[in-house]
Amino acid sequence: MTLRPFEQVVAEYGPMVLRVCRAVVGPVDAEDAWSETFLAALRAYPGLPGDADVEAWLVTIAHRKAVDAARADSRRPIAVPEVPEPGPRALAEGPAAGSGSDGDLWNGQLWDGELWQALKALPQRQRAAVAYHHLAGLPYKEIAAITGGTADAARRAAADGIKSLRSSLGTHAEEKGEKR
Repeated sequence: MTLRPFEQVVAEYGPMVLRVCRAVVGPVDAEDAWSETFLAALRAYPGLPGDADVEAWLVTIAHRKAVDAARADSRRPIAVPEVPEPGPRALAEGPAAGSGSDGDLWNGQLWDGELWQALKALPQRQRAAVAYHHLAGLPYKEIAAITGGTADAARRAAADGIKSLRSSLGTHAEEKGEKR
């Protein structure tokens, strides 16, 4: 069995991989992760068996590139005009989570900053399960193979992630006076 031209694979699965990258690494690093995914896929594509599930293979590569991007992001310094001095209350309470504004940095029209903030607040396993199942359409068995664990654990993580998203986005909409 011969493989399709790689350009057809990029055209068919490129948008899905970009959605997964946005959900897993965020809108700022998504395009870099997408590019890294397809560069790695291009190198490995000639050795891919003809009956391989290309979609799952690409999501697996995207997952690994997302992990690489998250690791690189955690090592990247953050430029600030002044180093903030924490007050005594902040020192007593510890670091605050989720105070970034990545949505402001991204100028895409299809991405909602509130959605990214809610996704970013999820634990990594839940975020990955939501992205791989609800954006890439992978079954839980394949998600388990990518992230490690069982299909039931992947299903639970996706369900918990969706529940948290509904809760946080619903709460956010209520704060704005909207009904969902």
